[in-house]
Amino acid sequence: MKNRLNLYLIFLGLVLATAASCSKERSTTTGWSYNDTENGGFEKTPYLEQETGPGLVLIEGGRFTMGKTEQDIFYSWDNVEKTVTVSSFYMDETEVRNIDYREYLYWLKRVFGADYPEVYKKALPDTLGWRSRLAFNEPYVEYYLRHPAYNDYPVVNVSWLQATDYAAWRTDRVNEIILIREGLFEHNPNQFNEDNFNTKAYMNGQYESGKRVDGLIDLDPNKETRNVRMEDGILLPDYRLPTEAEWEYAALGLIGNSYGELIVERKFYPWNGHGVRNASDKYLGQMLANFKRGRGDNMGVAGQLNDNAEITAPVYSYWPNDYGLYNMAGNVSEWVMDVYRPMTAQDADDFRPFRGNVFKTLVRDEEGYIAEKDSLGRLKYREVNPEDDNLNERRNYKRADVINYKDGDQGSSKYYEQPGEFEALGDASMYDFGNTTLISDRARVYKGGSWNDRAYWMTPGTRRFLAESQSNPYIGFRCAMIRVGSPTGLSD
Repeated sequence: MKNRLNLYLIFLGLVLATAASCSKERSTTTGWSYNDTENGGFEKTPYLEQETGPGLVLIEGGRFTMGKTEQDIFYSWDNVEKTVTVSSFYMDETEVRNIDYREYLYWLKRVFGADYPEVYKKALPDTLGWRSRLAFNEPYVEYYLRHPAYNDYPVVNVSWLQATDYAAWRTDRVNEIILIREGLFEHNPNQFNEDNFNTKAYMNGQYESGKRVDGLIDLDPNKETRNVRMEDGILLPDYRLPTEAEWEYAALGLIGNSYGELIVERKFYPWNGHGVRNASDKYLGQMLANFKRGRGDNMGVAGQLNDNAEITAPVYSYWPNDYGLYNMAGNVSEWVMDVYRPMTAQDADDFRPFRGNVFKTLVRDEEGYIAEKDSLGRLKYREVNPEDDNLNERRNYKRADVINYKDGDQGSSKYYEQPGEFEALGDASMYDFGNTTLISDRARVYKGGSWNDRAYWMTPGTRRFLAESQSNPYIGFRCAMIRVGSPTGLSD
């Protein structure tokens, strides 16, 4: 009887062990189980859905006709129609507000102000941009950015470079609070100089301050804990400016005008119809956006202000488009990522079109380890080059900076058979910058109309440009983020 009991216990143990091993998901190519320390600990993390970052809404991608929807009154032919496909992405529901940007300035001053005051000064909007030689705009210089009355108004006088820096900062703050929420980090209001949370530095093992615990349990049998990795799907992708194609696609909001695979009504503006007033009985005649109706008419007549805003308006003013985005026409024009070229529509890919790529990689030492962080706590990057990165063996690109590809490079210049002449002329080989044009590799596109523009500029296909280091009181911005995985998520 005792022997039979022992045999039963042995059999039961084998059954339980077999069941336990069968309960682990196995690789369909090798048969080895995932998440098993006995097999080396290769992990497959359960993943359901990308978390929607603060302030963002999902823009379901698709094809659309990019370019002008109104006649080209300037005959510039820089926005000819082209069918393109935009992947799903996330975009800010509203423009970035004054209160949002002041939060950024406060953080910079608190962390870097003592030893690196230039970081804070570099981020300050140029409030003097409000000044005009023959207008009394001085109150805006002093009050618009700082006064609480303008908290929910869009930040302006911010350059493209400043907007890009803000988006990078926002990425780190959002990911930091995610790690705090997950119990991995402590609240640390005393970050100082280079000792501040940076997403890429943390994921590459270059930031250890502020940890509440050593990290996640590591299934590698030779380790105990580890940092969060990209494979975990916990941290969000980077906030950034939208591409021109993304912004234009989101502004049109064609999701509300599609039936099956047909777009049944063309749009001039982010709303239906060819007018700028609301056609519904309840709001008949009310303006659908904040713009300049005519010469000297910024707001209408007292008692019946046509758009209730002499300059900008609060970011939740007017009606959102079919994606739920506010003020994609009027209020402020908005920066996008693209470098301006008149021929972008003809040259760019028809899938996720964009001009402005400069390919970079992390700086590493001779042994291949990531170099130390810079004085602000950020990892160092360099442009890829043929010698160190084997570009000669690549087929899809041969150099880091491809801003000029097909438009401004040697192949598109009349000096294409005279390399020496082309190199000697530099940017002026194609565009005579400063003499006959303001187009250069530092000219960035901004989209949409503003409070100071006529209705023509509110059509999403219009495009203008300004040097990336310049700003004015008519241009603001909003951030975007890639959508990873399925275009629609759990709904499909």
